[in-house]
Amino acid sequence: MKLKFFTGIFLALAFVACDEDETKEPETMDTAPNVVGMNFLKSAQSFDETYAVLKASLEANENIKIVAEVDHAANGASAELELNPTKIIFFGNPNLGTPLMQANQQVGLDLPQRILVYQNENEEVYVGYNSTVYLSNRHTLGDVPTLPTIAGALKNLSENAGMTQITEQVSDVEADYNVLTVASTRTFDDTYNNIMSVINDNPNLTLVVELDHQANAANVELELLPTKVIIFGNPQLGTPLMQNGQTTALDLPQKILVYENAAGEVSIAFNSPELLRSRHGITGSDATLETILAALQGIATSSN
Repeated sequence: MKLKFFTGIFLALAFVACDEDETKEPETMDTAPNVVGMNFLKSAQSFDETYAVLKASLEANENIKIVAEVDHAANGASAELELNPTKIIFFGNPNLGTPLMQANQQVGLDLPQRILVYQNENEEVYVGYNSTVYLSNRHTLGDVPTLPTIAGALKNLSENAGMTQITEQVSDVEADYNVLTVASTRTFDDTYNNIMSVINDNPNLTLVVELDHQANAANVELELLPTKVIIFGNPQLGTPLMQNGQTTALDLPQKILVYENAAGEVSIAFNSPELLRSRHGITGSDATLETILAALQGIATSSN
């Protein structure tokens, strides 16, 4: 649910000797992202090369499983909307992720891990991911022992793909930053099944993947209370937001988390669309964000 940054915000200026009546060569702006909690780098390779190396590195690690790949540009094209090359890859390692959810199940909303690769209108290629500091602050994780290992893995994967160094962004967000939670009156299974039915019955929504965090934890002999996440999207709503601010792709497609705590209470968590506005600087899209909020709230309350 959000990566070798440049030390300056301008590329070198090209000056040429000229007479007073000649105009100066225009400046070229470096469009490095400014997204709270998103570590990033500007890749030294092409978009396709960067993504291919990233995917190959994930596939070569026997402890990591690729959960899903989302080609936002292709999805936009399916809705007859144009978007510069933008892909996100979801992957996980239950040995590292489960301890985070043992500390706070709500972090399952931001798991599995994901790395974004995109090319902007200046043909600059960037790689971005959610810092572990951002995850820890957002979900009040404290000092979970696996956090440094996760941080190192994300950094190494990104730097290997982009062949430059990561720049760390400010990750000082408050607890539950733009997380909305709805209490369910039904059992965990009924709640989850009702939500899945609503998503599957809506022709405008595309299911990307379902992830059973509890089952994945059991596969590595770790215990976790019932925790599942659904990733789904609607390119007609999401693509215009990414046209507005391409880094929004780090928090798309949408996600809904269903979890049951030790007291048997079932909760549904999802990202408020305000996250897209405040984190990625989305402007002039109030109607779209309101539509998304109404849809998410409707799906969540369908469980009751």
